Amino acid sequence: MSQGQLEPNTITFNAAISACEKGSAWKEGLQLFDVMVRSQVEADTITFNAAIRTCQKRGDWVTALVLFSAMEQSKVYSSMINLDVALGA
Repeated sequence: MSQGQLEPNTITFNAAISACEKGSAWKEGLQLFDVMVRSQVEADTITFNAAIRTCQKRGDWVTALVLFSAMEQSKVYSSMINLDVALGA
């Protein structure tokens, strides 16, 4: 059997960012989000929610609102849940 490398995708990044959020590793979660964007992996609603929640847990509403704005600019579907998470930061 051939050994290959796992190519990061939206699902793997979402899982990693969500794990960081749940583990209160906000810095690492936001770094992963940055790597995801720079790698041109498409972010979705789950991605943005997880990243915004990392900001919420540390009370960083400025970064949360920047992420919410980026979500809107990238044409990712937003909802009242996203706004509530961003404003709750």
